[in-house]
Amino acid sequence: MTPGQPVDAPAVGDDESPLATLAACHRHLLTQCAVLQRLIDPQDGYRPDRPACDAVHGAVCCRDTALQPHHADEEVELFPALIDAMAGSDAVCLREMVASLTEEHRDLERRWRLLRPTLDGLAAGRAPGPAADELQAFVDRCQRHVAREDAELLPMAGRLIGDAELTRIGDALRTRCPQDPGVGPSPTDSVSDWPSRR
Repeated sequence: MTPGQPVDAPAVGDDESPLATLAACHRHLLTQCAVLQRLIDPQDGYRPDRPACDAVHGAVCCRDTALQPHHADEEVELFPALIDAMAGSDAVCLREMVASLTEEHRDLERRWRLLRPTLDGLAAGRAPGPAADELQAFVDRCQRHVAREDAELLPMAGRLIGDAELTRIGDALRTRCPQDPGVGPSPTDSVSDWPSRR
């Protein structure tokens, strides 16, 4: 991959760079965050109509099936490849970044597990209640994490990892998860159907 080449291509296919695949996963995660954000927007409040409930159900299903596999893709394939690419050099800052991102993965997974009862209630038509603050904190942390990886991790990987290793990583990602990222119930149609609450 040439330096500066964009990694956020709009489609994911058999011949696509694994960095574009990971960027596509990020976009899908942000779509789910947008669904959850609208549910807890203090200007709107939560109205438990069918489109809203369906949107929550879709976001939960996608996040349940995508969050940990996406983190594993990065931790098992991308992070070690980045460190190996710096072999013989001082990679202290890189190792610190990888360790920090891994900690953020565990934090997001823990927060998601704790929020599942609230999300199940939202999907059933109940308001988030006191858990709205925890849900907002999860959305905020997820958005910051994705922004950091898009700004730091993926561009650095594009500069440092060679084409042969990127091909190997792409093959590994397709072997572990042969479908496109985010396959499953999509929340986007339900979001577009929501009536205005202004």
